[in-house]
Amino acid sequence: MASFVVSYRPLLSPAPFLSSPSPSIRCVTQFKGWGGRGVLMLPLKCISKQTPDSETASPSSSSSSSSISAYNWCAGLGGLGFLETTYLTYVKLTNSDAFCPIGGGTCGDVLNSDYAAVFGVPLPLIGMAAYGLVTILGLQLAGKNMPFGIDETNGRLLLLGTTTSMFVASAYFLYILNTQFPGASCSYCLVSALLSFSLFFTSLKDFQFKEIQKTVLLQLCIGCLVVATLSTSYNTSLPGSTSLAEIDLEPFTVEITTQSSPFALSLARHLRSIGAKMYGAFWCSHCVEQKQMFGREAAKLLDYVECFPDGYRKEIKMAKACLDSGLEGFPTWVINGEVLSGEQELSELARISGFDFDGSSQT
Repeated sequence: MASFVVSYRPLLSPAPFLSSPSPSIRCVTQFKGWGGRGVLMLPLKCISKQTPDSETASPSSSSSSSSISAYNWCAGLGGLGFLETTYLTYVKLTNSDAFCPIGGGTCGDVLNSDYAAVFGVPLPLIGMAAYGLVTILGLQLAGKNMPFGIDETNGRLLLLGTTTSMFVASAYFLYILNTQFPGASCSYCLVSALLSFSLFFTSLKDFQFKEIQKTVLLQLCIGCLVVATLSTSYNTSLPGSTSLAEIDLEPFTVEITTQSSPFALSLARHLRSIGAKMYGAFWCSHCVEQKQMFGREAAKLLDYVECFPDGYRKEIKMAKACLDSGLEGFPTWVINGEVLSGEQELSELARISGFDFDGSSQT
């Protein structure tokens, strides 16, 4: 009676470095019979089975790492936006003047305009809530610890929907800035727009192409809703068109009521002697306040350049001297080649111009 013994012998590849991770196995069958022992080589290959988990482990790990990185970026950018809007909300609620490093008075004009509120709610307050939500969602998704029983999928959709609304709103506000406030500069507006755009593309990067195709309709609906809400708010709340492009102003002068101190008089003479110039516009309230710092007598000594001597209307451009100087707002000082935007303290003007009032202090 014949007996069979089955053994398995791996096939060696002629080039080990080209062999596959799962070696092929050839079944070798030995049998014994009355006539002796024989070896039967069966042309069978046994391939080890790969589980789905092993095939997808690496892509899943990579996707998870990418997701966490995107969420952390969203949390960081949202935190920066939250700080900016918190400061602007404080300024708005306390009726203070925001510090505008670029743009001078025009920056404050934009922040205090009728467009700085939506249905009576200050725009910085809305931005603070939006940035705060993005920051919280980013941190929760990065830690995979969503509150209120929200799963990760819905959390990602909520984050994308929020950043989409912020992206559309920022684009809308940039359009208003360019059309309703030509020539104005608002550094806070530009920073907020940059943060909103970065948040949108960062959150969108976390989605695969097929997922984006499924959510594009939702994004379009959110964008249309944001535009409709903002347009309705401004059309119903604005008493009239506040577009600077539609304003027709005849030139006028504002009387300076303060008296000049000896320090202000001496400083004004010094600034004029070194060729320092102050560029402004007759309708600029910050220019008037700057002159009030000097006082009635000293303000007349300044080398003041009016950028709109023929009035302000759509077809009138700034004076050539102002255009050549590349002004970003009013007032603007040019002292010894150095450009200073916005109102300046007299002590700062004295320091920049190298003025020494015999050691006397400003009164």
